[in-house]
Amino acid sequence: MILFKEEGVFEEGALVLVDKPLKWTSFDVVNKIRWCLRKKYGKLKVGHAGTLDPLATGLVIICIGKWTKEIERYMGQQKEYLARICLGATTPSFDLETEINANYPWEHITRESFEKVLLQFVGEIQQIPPVYSAVRIDGVRAYEKARKGKGPEMLPREVYIKEIEVVNFELPYVELRIVCGKGTYIRSLAHDIGKACGSGGYLSDLRRTRIGEFQVEKANKMEDLIAFLQEKA
Repeated sequence: MILFKEEGVFEEGALVLVDKPLKWTSFDVVNKIRWCLRKKYGKLKVGHAGTLDPLATGLVIICIGKWTKEIERYMGQQKEYLARICLGATTPSFDLETEINANYPWEHITRESFEKVLLQFVGEIQQIPPVYSAVRIDGVRAYEKARKGKGPEMLPREVYIKEIEVVNFELPYVELRIVCGKGTYIRSLAHDIGKACGSGGYLSDLRRTRIGEFQVEKANKMEDLIAFLQEKA
């Protein structure tokens, strides 16, 4: 899906829905689109409306030209994710970017007890972002400090979780559908849920399926988008 303010004219403004591939950063997507358009349009503004981690896949909104003025509006919209959590272990990054650093029992967890735990994470909650995140600490990204072994202190912030639904429950793995507001870290949620269960937890898989009214089913696969942009440019 590509929306134009003026049909086919990128500099007047375009909104592109992208299904981000695994291991691509959101900036990789932006840079690839900018590169594809550079030959015809020169230094055209291109930006994304919300970071998605490299180990996650799914919907990223890209704004081009005059549509970049709308980025903040899209960043503030509700998001939906499908998350797979592994209980019984933790990692420093709260996902698979780093190795497991501790193991915990998980056999005591039942579906009933797990769903009761989830109730405490619905609504406005306090959440500490992962140290391996893009949050700026004294002007430096937290992950840059963490990778140097400096371990910055992360302060809690208020986030809003509208819904959490169990999609599949096959311990030690649990799949959840999560609807949340701006600034929510699903990795932190996975870690905190594991701890609240009297165990550990980390995010093993994540897919963003919706931002506001936009669904990932309408998004462009990266290879198809590159081919289209190269043809047009």
